[in-house]
Amino acid sequence: MSARDDGALLDHATNTINVGSKSFAAAARLFDPATRRSVLMLYAWCRHCDDVVDGQELGFGSAAPSPEEAARQLAMLEELTQRACQRETMHDPAFAAFQEVALRHAIEPRFAFDHLAGFAMDVHGERYESLDDTLRYCYHVAGVVGLMMASIMGVKSEAVLDRACDLGLAFQLTNIARDIVDDAAVGRVYVPAQWLREAGIPIEEIALPRHRAALAKVAARLVDHAEPYYDSAAAGLAALPLRSAWAIATARYVYRQIGIEVKRRGARAWDERVGTSKATKLWLLVKGGALALGSRFSPVLRRPAARPAALWQRPRAFAAGLDAARATAA
Repeated sequence: MSARDDGALLDHATNTINVGSKSFAAAARLFDPATRRSVLMLYAWCRHCDDVVDGQELGFGSAAPSPEEAARQLAMLEELTQRACQRETMHDPAFAAFQEVALRHAIEPRFAFDHLAGFAMDVHGERYESLDDTLRYCYHVAGVVGLMMASIMGVKSEAVLDRACDLGLAFQLTNIARDIVDDAAVGRVYVPAQWLREAGIPIEEIALPRHRAALAKVAARLVDHAEPYYDSAAAGLAALPLRSAWAIATARYVYRQIGIEVKRRGARAWDERVGTSKATKLWLLVKGGALALGSRFSPVLRRPAARPAALWQRPRAFAAGLDAARATAA
């Protein structure tokens, strides 16, 4: 790759995260340059795959494709991901970015295919009856991204990878709580159906204003369920390089604050999209730095207790991912 192409690839990835995720973009600036480049490249691929399946651009737009077209697009993403893992020359910048990261950091191919399996759950209109069902979706669309991010930061320990996955689960539970109404507008409901029945909300009426008070209690449950995963994730910071720990600790605080704000607003949580101000992000950046430094010295963070058995456990070898990985290696 020429220096010009190399720079263009980084510019593309940087623009992708700046537009697609302002919350994570702020934290990503804290990584050392080499790690930041790989993190941005991975994000660019994840964002691209999400957009292709949803018919969006950088998370915006509403030209949802038909189920048949979405399935074709997903098949294309799977094929291009496999070709990238097989070291073929990739011309699409998102897949060139993914290939660079995957090969440089020896990211397990099954992680990438597990991530694509999350988009397949959307394409096939999967329903989520229980919290475990919702957490399985969270694993595919966010938990496994945590695993790939941790791989970029040099993590090999399965125990530390569990903590990275927990952070992804917490992020996605927060996202679901924030985006319940927007998701429902495009026919997607990730909240456990059991919870909706208990709250007296028919699933087809989840976005109606008359259910906002009840929906606020459901969202609060999601935010509360994210908390032990945020706690678990903090226990993995000591295993990361200091600047990476600072970036991850900051992202942890920023996303957690979004959940706190959703819960605080109650029935008005969906009047406008919940986010964090620049001033709040700056304060959380300072808090993240303190937590990262503390992880170097705190006995509790340096030698954390075992991960709570009650937390949802990521699959060690998801079948679809293994099948795809075997095909890639063939």
